[in-house]
Amino acid sequence: IPVGGAPCSSGDKVRRTRVFSSCRWSSAPSLPTSCLHSSKMSEVENTFRKFAIYGDTSASGNDMTGKNFSKMCKECGVMDGKAVTSTDIDIVFNKVKTKGARTITFAEFQQAMKELCSKRFKGKSPEEALQAVYDLIEGKEPGSVGATKATKVGGVERLTDTSKYTGSHKERFDESGKGKGLAGRQDLTDNSGYVGAYKGAGTYDQKH
Repeated sequence: IPVGGAPCSSGDKVRRTRVFSSCRWSSAPSLPTSCLHSSKMSEVENTFRKFAIYGDTSASGNDMTGKNFSKMCKECGVMDGKAVTSTDIDIVFNKVKTKGARTITFAEFQQAMKELCSKRFKGKSPEEALQAVYDLIEGKEPGSVGATKATKVGGVERLTDTSKYTGSHKERFDESGKGKGLAGRQDLTDNSGYVGAYKGAGTYDQKH
């Protein structure tokens, strides 16, 4: 009601309704992705592309297989084996990908991160959790994390130490431990000599 108690006209009511509506919508909470800087998203996308082409030189980097998605989540720490397991990764991958497709796009990858962030960082707001997940991914590259390494412990060390070999097995290696190949497995005859068709150096009867 205007100052002075004069009744509102129909025009005033319409204008005030519009102003109220615009204020109400402008105060609505923004989407989680709006709080992320474009530079951060660019770094995250770079990581996505690097993992997308891992193991496939013909890949474009625009989409990612389930295997590479799992590798990325594991190596970047999104999958910690507790809050987020390999099963969770598989479920989310199949949930966000297009029906019938075998890969996900970067947009679908972002949706997957929204699904996983609340599980990975419980207690944080959706915005904070998503930010934390992208912090884990930003700037990372595929590596050989978890690759099997040669071990020399216990019985394995004894088995690989050629200096402890005996008998015919010992003859198969030289002093440095390098294998002699065929010469270490068979008694080879020296057929060199200046006499034609002479075979077996050192076998000539000594009495002659």
